[in-house]
This record gives sequence, C-alpha cells and structure tokens, in this order.
Amino acid sequence: MRVGVTGASGLIGRSLVDALRERGDATTTFVRPSTKSVTGDVIRWDPQHGDVDDGDLRRVGGLDAVVHLAGAGIGDRRWTTARRREILASRVDSTLLLARAMGELSSSEIFLASGSAIGWYGARGEEVLDESSPAGKGFLSDVCQQWEDATMALLERGVAVAHLRTGLVVSSNGGIVGKQLPLFRLGLGARLATGRQWMSPISLWDQVRAILWIIDHRIIGPVNLSAPQPLSNTSFTKLLAHQVHRPAFLSVPAVALRAAFGSQMADELLLASQRVLPKVLLDSGFTFAHPNGESALKWALTTEK
Repeated sequence: MRVGVTGASGLIGRSLVDALRERGDATTTFVRPSTKSVTGDVIRWDPQHGDVDDGDLRRVGGLDAVVHLAGAGIGDRRWTTARRREILASRVDSTLLLARAMGELSSSEIFLASGSAIGWYGARGEEVLDESSPAGKGFLSDVCQQWEDATMALLERGVAVAHLRTGLVVSSNGGIVGKQLPLFRLGLGARLATGRQWMSPISLWDQVRAILWIIDHRIIGPVNLSAPQPLSNTSFTKLLAHQVHRPAFLSVPAVALRAAFGSQMADELLLASQRVLPKVLLDSGFTFAHPNGESALKWALTTEK
C-alpha cells in the first residue's frame, strides 16, 4: 500500500510512519518547504499559505490512503486569542489544502483517515459517549466540528473518509504521560481538582494499530480512538504513581489550574470529563492490546522504546 502521512514529525506520526515501513508499505510524508532533514518520498506543502508543490504531486502520482495528523498542539501553551486562532486554522486550513491536493492525485480509490479528537463531545460529566453521541459545546468541540467538516469536499466527490477522534495518547515520550513523568518521579504527582472527571486514554501502541486497522478495513465515519475502559483522573493518577513507585497524595485545586492556564483551557482540556467508548472499533473486530489505563501505563513505562 502507498500511504501519505501529514504530521509525520509528531508523536503519533513518527510511530505510524515507522509501523507502515516495518510492514512493507511505501510512505509519502507531507513536509514544510523549509524542512531540511527528510527521508523517503515527500510532498512539500504550506497549509498556512495554501500552497502545495504541484511537481511533487505529479511525481507521487497516486496514493492508496492518506492519514492526516497535522495540527498545532492544544496543550503546549496558554490559549490566548492568537493561539486559539492558530489551533483552529492549523487543522481546518491543512484539511482544506489536503482535500485539494488529494483531488490532484491520480488514485481513484484513495482513502482518508483524517484527524479529530474526543474533544468533539465536549465536557459531558458521567454521560457514556460513543460515535452516535451528539457534539458538545465549547472551543475544542467547535474546533473538532470544523475540522471534520473541512473534509466535506472529499465526501461530496465520493472519497471514503474516517474521522479519527483520538483520546489521551499514553506514551512515555510525550503526550499526557510524558509531560507529567518528571513530577511523578519526584513524588509530586497530583490529581486535578476533585479527580472525579473521566479520562479516555489510549496507548500509543494501540493508537497506531487502530489507524492501520482503519485504513486496511476502510472504516468510514467517526471512530473513537480510546481504550474500552475509561477511568477517573484519581485512578489514572494513582496508577501512574504506582508505576514509578512514588506516592501521589497531592491535588491541584481547580482555581489554581484556572489561574495558571486560563479558565477556558483548564475547564475544557484539564478538567473536562469525557467517558468515551470505542464502539466502532470494537464492532469492527479490533482487539486492544491495552484495554485499560493500567495496561497502557505499564506498556509506556516498561516496554515502549
């Protein structure tokens, strides 16, 4: 299979490209024009300015699938007005440009697995959520809805599209665990506020396996990428502390989180309760290697390279 990947330099993208190459697939990565260190086949593009290298598109010719993972990080910095615009534009503009580029690729049966997130559902308390649940409210939900809507031009042309609603990716090399590990290893791990909010994690290993499964089986529509057993923030905190053999008796008050990160970022990203189930994946026959937070954390801290 010939697979294109955007966001190939990110946590998920790097692992996905490695997995594709290990199983013998040919990969084409979408890179910025200024990128100097690249390996393999590339398509140069600049979503911010709406540019894609037509010569690269002609040279590549056709692809069987594209996995679209590009987008500015949502937890990297405080959500100023400018940062919110960047988060939204990086997702919507890149998807619109990708739709145009895919229209110029010669493959008639191309498949798109386009990034999204469980932020689509918003903060929902105790409610159990699957792919049939309605959209939520708030900035992140609006971003995800516009992100998914940006694939409409491809859907109207009959292109098969999956929307990858990714949960909290568990990896010692980044994501929620990578950022917290230094504190937990110092015995400074803490639950967030009451700790009752639901979390829906997925190991990086299962994330990559699920994406491969989706493109291999051409699963269309929204697909939740989260482990079958969500857990509370308190449980997640205890499990992570146990894995690094340190106590975790502390808690960070909601007011402190809001003061440090801003109310919107704190409430929608750090304190949001999202109890998500991967119904579509399970119904398709996919089997999780790490079906719960404990197994995901154990893998990330003892097995992941």
